[in-house]
Amino acid sequence: MDIMTVFGLLIGGAAIYYTMYVGGVVGLLLNLPAAILVYGGTLGATLVTYPFNIIKRVPKAMVLVIFPPKRHTPHYMMSMLLQLAEKAKKSGVDSLEAEFPTIRDPFLEDGLRAVLDGLDPTVVRENLEKEIVFLRRRHSQVTAVFKSMGAYAPIFGLLGTLIGVVQVLQNLTDPTSIGSSMAVAVTTTFYGIFGTNFLFLPTAGKLSALTEQEVLLKEVAIEGIISIQAGDIPLIVSRKLHSYLAYKTRKEAKK
Repeated sequence: MDIMTVFGLLIGGAAIYYTMYVGGVVGLLLNLPAAILVYGGTLGATLVTYPFNIIKRVPKAMVLVIFPPKRHTPHYMMSMLLQLAEKAKKSGVDSLEAEFPTIRDPFLEDGLRAVLDGLDPTVVRENLEKEIVFLRRRHSQVTAVFKSMGAYAPIFGLLGTLIGVVQVLQNLTDPTSIGSSMAVAVTTTFYGIFGTNFLFLPTAGKLSALTEQEVLLKEVAIEGIISIQAGDIPLIVSRKLHSYLAYKTRKEAKK
């Protein structure tokens, strides 16, 4: 379980509820028709925008936000690569095949198998980098769904406000119905802003962060695989991986 996501939901939800409670508007803002309009409209627009093969991956992505997959850290990956480099230097590259059952990383295993098959280093790198490109593309499609929902929700909130205003204007002669109309007008805007800034965009941001973590691991693996294929000693492999990791850290800091 991602503790930061849970803490964020609890802290944000508590802050919003506290403000509503102190202001005495909890009953006003908990409006079912307004929620149906905003979130139903947002869902409908999203289904129109994206094909089913992308939409069907959304529930799994939502689970990953709270229960992200367990992955190795970059430093653990570096340690694993150094051990493989040391064995390759002592016993030859072919000896690495005996380590496959303990690697438990399909990407790293595929790269090492390509090395054992005698593929050119350029071909090995290109094939592995293509996998990263396809991974980014698959993940960005799902992330884009939540970004679109974040864009649609405020618009449907505004639409609800317009509907509420029209209802108010239609019932100016009936003061008893103005309250319910104004409730829809106000609460739809609330639900639109709430959904965008507390649900949809944070989910898209979390998925992007998870993608970058996975990509970094794969990029470190590529550098290690190519270095092992070149016959570098473990010390050189270590320096290359540390330099690459430092470069990526500096690059991310500049963004």
